Amino acid sequence: MTVELPEVPREAEVRLPAHETALIVVDMQNDFAHPDGALFVPDAEKSIPRIRALLEGARAAGARVVFTQDWHAEDDPEFAIWPRHAVAGTWGAEVVEELAPRPGETRIHKLRYDAFYGTPLEHLLRLWGVRRVVVAGTVANICVLHTAGSAALRWFEVVLPEDATSALTPFDLAAALRQVSFLYQGKITTVEGVKFA
Repeated sequence: MTVELPEVPREAEVRLPAHETALIVVDMQNDFAHPDGALFVPDAEKSIPRIRALLEGARAAGARVVFTQDWHAEDDPEFAIWPRHAVAGTWGAEVVEELAPRPGETRIHKLRYDAFYGTPLEHLLRLWGVRRVVVAGTVANICVLHTAGSAALRWFEVVLPEDATSALTPFDLAAALRQVSFLYQGKITTVEGVKFA
């Protein structure tokens, strides 16, 4: 079966007031983005320089930075779906060294794909006066999509730089971009297109 992909609109530039914007870096952890990780996503490792550029822009402008981390118990029921990964406190659960959070930057330990589910993320964003989120990281059609969708359902404006987002297959990435753009009215752009002001 051949599936025709609908056209996904892209924005050449998206200007974001830094004081109302948070960059959410999704699950760039050793188990996903390091070759020795339990669920290594090769494109996640390749996206590290792009995400680093986003971090530099957000930090320089004074935007909030949030890192999400899968954070599982030893007997997490999710291991019936996926092999054991991102067990709390292990090397695999830590953010890759190249993107290490700075002191004072927020880490959200999440139990499921959606970074809002069972976490204080929405509460923190509201306290900070955030209205827009830039979502990047891995995996595009899993934790990135669920986090972006959950943000949109809470009326945060969503921006997704596709070159800072990775997936297991090109189809999975395309499907995630389509959903963010069409269903959640998010803006798809590139790292260069994200302008923190």
